[in-house]
Parts: sequence; C-alpha cells; structure tokens
Amino acid sequence: MQQYAANTAPATTKGNDQLQQAPGQKSGMDKIRIVGGKRLEGIIPISGAKNAALPLMCAALLTDEPVQFQNMPTTLDDIKTLSAVLQEMGVIAATPAPDALILHAKSMTSHIAPYELVRKMRASVLVLGPLLAREKQAEVSLPGGCAIGTRPIDLHIDGLKAMGAEIELAGGYVKAKAPDGLKGAHINFSKVSVGATENLMMAACLAQGETVLSNAAREPEIVDLGECLISMGAQITGLGTPEIRIQGSEKLHGTVHRVVPDRIETGTWMIAACLTGGTLKLENARLEHLAALVGPLEEAGLKIDSDGKDIIVSRNGRPLTGTDIMTEPYPGFPTDLQAQFMTMLTLCVGAGMVTETIFENRFMHVPELNRMGADIRVQGNSSIIRGVSKLNGAEVMATDLRASVALILAALVAEGETTINRIYHLDRGYENIVEKLGRCGADITRIPA
Repeated sequence: MQQYAANTAPATTKGNDQLQQAPGQKSGMDKIRIVGGKRLEGIIPISGAKNAALPLMCAALLTDEPVQFQNMPTTLDDIKTLSAVLQEMGVIAATPAPDALILHAKSMTSHIAPYELVRKMRASVLVLGPLLAREKQAEVSLPGGCAIGTRPIDLHIDGLKAMGAEIELAGGYVKAKAPDGLKGAHINFSKVSVGATENLMMAACLAQGETVLSNAAREPEIVDLGECLISMGAQITGLGTPEIRIQGSEKLHGTVHRVVPDRIETGTWMIAACLTGGTLKLENARLEHLAALVGPLEEAGLKIDSDGKDIIVSRNGRPLTGTDIMTEPYPGFPTDLQAQFMTMLTLCVGAGMVTETIFENRFMHVPELNRMGADIRVQGNSSIIRGVSKLNGAEVMATDLRASVALILAALVAEGETTINRIYHLDRGYENIVEKLGRCGADITRIPA
C-alpha cells in the first residue's frame, strides 16, 4: 500500500498567535473535480475529531492556566473560527506544532461572543456555559452553522436557568448572568442533546454543589470532553452513560489532552472502500466507536479488520447489497454518516431505506445524487434507495458538511468527471481531503476560485 505523508506545514500566527490562513491557502469558493472509477489503495491517517475538538477548546475557558491539545485538527475552518471567538474574549492561542494548539485564558477581556464570528459556526454557543460559570456573565450571539435543521438551544438555556442563571434573549443574543455563581441542579433533558450535555457539563464544573444530568448524551466526544475536564481537576462520574454527575470545584487547572480520533472521518473512508473497492488502512482509528456502522457495512459487503489502533477495510468480493439504517443518538447509527451511507446504497443490489430521526432537513443531498443517476425517493423522514448499475459524473452543489463528502464519494465511483461546488463546507470538517484521497489513487483536484 502507498504511504500517505501528512501535511506538516504549520499554521501561521499573528498577534496573539491567532490561527490564520497561510499564504496561498484554500478558498471556500474553490471547486473539487474528480474523475471517477479509481480503486482506493493506501493508508489514510485519521485526524482528531472536530466534534470533540470544539467543546474541548471551550473547556479552556474554565481555567486561567494554559491547556494544550494534541491531535488537534488545526487546519479546519471550524477550529479557526472558534479560535477567533475565543481570542475575541482575551484567550491567547498558539500552535507549537501542526497538530497542536495551546489556549491560555489567563484573563478575560470580554464576555461577549459576537455575531460576526458565531454566525459562521453553531458550536460557538458552547462558550456560553463555561464563560458564565467563570465570569458570572456571558453574551453569546444565537448560532449559525449547516442548514440541516433548526437545532434550537432551548435545552442549553433551560439547564442554565435551573442552575440559577438569569437569561434573556435580546437583539439576537443570549444574555446571561449569575451574580452569585451557578448552583448545582438536577437537569433531566427532555431529549438527548450533545451540545446541551457538553455546555452544562462544563458549566457544572465551576458551579456550587452537585449537578446531575439525566438523559445525557453518550457520544465518544462527550466522554473525551469529560476525561479532559477530569484531568483539569473536575469531579465527574457516569461518562458514557445516560446520567452524568458533576461535583463543582472552586478552580480548575491546566492540562495536556490528546483529542480522540474522528469516528465520522473513519466511517466516511470505510464507506469509500465499500464503494470503490481496493483496500484502505485507516491509521489512529477507534473501531469501538463505530459499532452501529460495522454491522450494516459488513451486511452490505465490506470486510473489516483491526490491527491495534488501525482499521483495515476492503470489499469482500461480492456485489454490494442493500440494507436499511435509522439514525439515532449514540450508540445508534450516526446522523453524520447518513449521507455517506446513502451514497453507498445507490450502487447496491436491491433496495435500502434510510430513516433520519435526528434532523428534519438532512436529505438535501438527494437531488444532487439523483442528478448523477441515483434512484432515491424521499417519503417524510425516510428515503428509499433503489440500486442502479452506475452513477454518472455531473456538476453538483454541496449543501452542508456531510452532504459535501457524500458527493465526493459518489464522484469517486461515477463514470466521467464530477465538479463539486461550494466546498467550503468540506473545509469545516475534513482535513487535507484532496491530499488524503489523491495519495490513495483517486483522480481528484482542487480548482482555485
């Protein structure tokens, strides 16, 4: 297999060592062109998980000591955006290595997360809990992000109110204060929410007394956040279960933490191997985080082996077979792999059904896949996918992060050339995607705007 050499160019720094775009760096208005039909053979290193890295960065607000993160996907636009949000509030950021980030919130110069930054990325709302816990006040713009549904922050607000915060929504901002500090509370989420679990878990670390989060999210990224907080001095039990208990502390300290590997990137390349054939070795991956994907992929026709921290995947030699999936909170099938799995089903023998239960607007990739020759019909929150003999290259438009990579997968197996527009979504969540796939034999090029 061909070895992939990771991009080791460090992020440039300026001012407070802010993450900046290096000269000649990619533009969100670029396009990606792919000529399909190439088998993927090689090694792909899995980056640190974006969905873990973002709350981890917010956790640095809970201490006045430096927090160092390793295996951090520093080149992602979402990481740069959140870094800018934190620096707006006085946090010093530095990148001592390409995959390392140090955040030092020694003294806060502002308790406001402004609209012009927060609007770019929904995860910015995760500064609300730790900022309120430490500074006793916070103003955070209502968030933006991918257009995959409303995703309200009611559970975040209700939980903080239960902990004694006074909150009003005014001028597009969440304005919160807790003059006497946050108090521990028993919070029973009406539905499982990853973001609310993360926000309230961080806030509870500096609250007075014990906080209990019931019906809490169980994602590996939440466990990773909890382990980082524990290494900072927090007292947390129940990680990975529906009930998390946090005993508040007066002060947390700095730490060094390694970000968990990205299970969504891992799953994406497992599906790519299923589609294209060939063999991929996925380095620094955690197969135990993808149990809900393994069964359907093996049923469809993928051979999966693990070798220490690596996963080796290849087609089993038989035609792909249609199967059904339903997205659910972890440990169920991840909504962030739904679009990629649907792409695989377009070339399966027979039919498969995809049912989306997390977000109400996450089938926007369907019209684009159908333009490439897929046979997909949407019925409410389900899609029926009937396998076709081939996909055809076309010019397509990306609508959100996971839809973007689903179109990449479709293009890898389509006949002819595919051009994917609006790839700025990809830059938010997949590191070095052109380089990683190119090293494994894909005919893929980034076209500058």
